[in-house]
Amino acid sequence: MAEQENHPRPQPQPGKHEHDSAPRVETGAPTGRAGTRRRIAIAAVVLLALIALIWWRPWGRPSGAGTGVAPTKGRPGRAAFANMPQPVHVAAAAAGEMPIVLTALGTVTPLATVTVKTQLSGTLQSVAFKEGQLVKAGDVLAQIDPRPYQISLANAQGALAKDTALLQTARLDLKRYQTLLAQDSIASQQVDTQASLVKQYEGQVQSDRASIDTYKLDLTYARITAPVSGRVGLRQVDPGNYVTPSDANGIVVITQLQPISVIFTTSEDNLPAILKQMHAGAKLSATAYDRNNTMPLETGYLDTIDNQIDTATGTVKLRALFPNTSQMLFPNQFVNARLLIDTLHDAVIVPSSAVLNGANGPFAYVVKPDNTVTVRPLKVGPVDGERTSIAAGLALGERVVIDGSDRLREGAKITVAPDAATVLHAASSGGGGAASGAHGHHRKSASGSAGAQ
Repeated sequence: MAEQENHPRPQPQPGKHEHDSAPRVETGAPTGRAGTRRRIAIAAVVLLALIALIWWRPWGRPSGAGTGVAPTKGRPGRAAFANMPQPVHVAAAAAGEMPIVLTALGTVTPLATVTVKTQLSGTLQSVAFKEGQLVKAGDVLAQIDPRPYQISLANAQGALAKDTALLQTARLDLKRYQTLLAQDSIASQQVDTQASLVKQYEGQVQSDRASIDTYKLDLTYARITAPVSGRVGLRQVDPGNYVTPSDANGIVVITQLQPISVIFTTSEDNLPAILKQMHAGAKLSATAYDRNNTMPLETGYLDTIDNQIDTATGTVKLRALFPNTSQMLFPNQFVNARLLIDTLHDAVIVPSSAVLNGANGPFAYVVKPDNTVTVRPLKVGPVDGERTSIAAGLALGERVVIDGSDRLREGAKITVAPDAATVLHAASSGGGGAASGAHGHHRKSASGSAGAQ
């Protein structure tokens, strides 16, 4: 019983637990105080930064703030910044000639690509060309062993001599038989038979002569020559091999380089303008540029147009011829073909960077005399690289913004920044003014603000 009564005494366990948890509270207390101090420090820093920003007020500081002039009431903020004149570059619309050019991707295509094959069966004795060599039509390329054909020629010549002699004998006999028939010494049947024999020998002689011509032609074929002028490729067979006319690869491939053509396509919508010039007898100029469309390779002219439009793409093929005197055009090379269709005279031309595209079509920021801009819708004509012709909407001499238009709107004030040429000229002339001018050019925003103030 005494043990049962003493059983609840382990109650001090909670007390022991409380005693054990007390150090945990003491260890967590410094952490909470450190976090509180950190938050107070961050709040103080942010507050000081806000106070400094409000005191400085870069967006609404008046021009006299640095000279002791009392600031004006109110804080314009972004509105004042938006009303500040924006530094821009401008250019005046000028009159000039604008070419109407069609640009398309094309492929350099040789006018002739010939696989040189042997027309005889025989051993290839020799090759008379070097790989990559430029050859002319008629140059010897290879030689087939001619001895079998020389023997056949000699045999045919012997047969011709034999049959010629038989023909002469038959003709003499026919003449004698005709004399005897006139004397009524032989039957007419014998004369007719002899006349038929003469005809037979004449046919044999003609056949022998044809055989001789055939073997002479074989000897000519044994000497393989270039059928066209151009560049030879890699040799397909080596000397010593037995070649036949059925060889698929032939001996070598010759590609004509001068002249050479470029085949390109254009939309069927451009066909009427091209046909109008061709029917008038004009020879349209064509220029081939490299695949980067930066360097001209060769200048030629439009030669012909395909006889039908591709219904799948709505395009038509055109072939332009180039003399390729510098051999800058290589077969199967991809080039950019530019076809000059016509030239507009006295067109209104502006830099292409002045023409912007909006929801209502192309437009430009036109500078008015009071150094404000207005949005002017434009009707754009032909474009040639960095130049764009204006069909309607702009007059000669009007100035348009070509750089810095991203922050402009209708009626915005501007200040014209000096161009690079002016700044470089001022810098090269020396003096502090030139240095400050160059510095102002590199910082257009600061110089524009100073100019407006």
